[in-house]
Amino acid sequence: MTTAVQGRARKERSDPEPEPRAGWSTRLRRSYDQHWYAWVMCTPVVVVLGALVGFPLVQGVLLTFTNANSLNVGRTIGVNHIPDSYTWTGFSNYVDLLTGADNQLVPHFVWTIAWTFLCVALTVSTGLGLAVLMNRKMRGRTFYRLLLILPWAVPTFVTVFSWRLLLSDGGAVNGLLGLLHLGTPSWLSSPYWMKTAAILVNTWCGVPFMMLSFLGGLQSIPSELYEAAEMDGATPWQRFTQVTLPGLRPVSSTVTLLGIIWTFNQFTVIYLLFGAGGSDSVQILVTYAYQLFFGQMPQDYAGSAAVGVICLSILVVFTAFYRRWLSRNEATA
Repeated sequence: MTTAVQGRARKERSDPEPEPRAGWSTRLRRSYDQHWYAWVMCTPVVVVLGALVGFPLVQGVLLTFTNANSLNVGRTIGVNHIPDSYTWTGFSNYVDLLTGADNQLVPHFVWTIAWTFLCVALTVSTGLGLAVLMNRKMRGRTFYRLLLILPWAVPTFVTVFSWRLLLSDGGAVNGLLGLLHLGTPSWLSSPYWMKTAAILVNTWCGVPFMMLSFLGGLQSIPSELYEAAEMDGATPWQRFTQVTLPGLRPVSSTVTLLGIIWTFNQFTVIYLLFGAGGSDSVQILVTYAYQLFFGQMPQDYAGSAAVGVICLSILVVFTAFYRRWLSRNEATA
């Protein structure tokens, strides 16, 4: 017993005590001393981002705690300057958005989630299917790839305006459906068909990017894996699930996250397809914020900023959980 105690005491005396963790200022100074060139190269970017992103973001967050609108915000008319007259209201804008009598946030939020899920599911699955098809050896493969990339190469506003003409009541889509006796939906006026049209047009615009991303990932998977699986007697579906999907995991996780963020904030398709006076039921959160800012009088600066902050918070929280979920899956894989 005495020998064990003495041995443990000698070990404790021989092991050095861990040094206390340096403070943030010390670590910052040490990092600058070792990587000063990186700090110098990053400084202009940080300054520009701070001016273009950081300052408007802080100003927008501050506006959410006020009753600012186009009538009480300071402005200059000729030589006369009208000062700010809005007041601080705390969290009243958030409370009104969530529980107010004119509560529009919850319906817009529900539609935004459904819109994002359906669009991302369609673009990812369609892009993956086309990428697998275009990765096979076939005659005219280059021509087909070029043809499928065209919707992405054409500017988005041109694509959306083209679809607006095609989906109009006298457009080519309804003309073809009429010839087939399938009915002629009101794509640009009926709330249900407006949502359907928005999802289809956004899918049309997003599929080429997904296809190119997955095609690059497919070409990075070693062909030996497919040959080994085929020699083991794996069916095409088994090769797809056991070789292709695991090999595409780094690409699929990234493009899915990007697709969710882009679709959640997709302003262009909704606004250009239906205009500012479109049905309120088809407006997602970002277009709803635009309506609060520009589509009414007085313009609700505080309410629009509050919707923007809510959108940002949702995306930040979702991205954090998504990355943690990916890390957990990679650790258990």
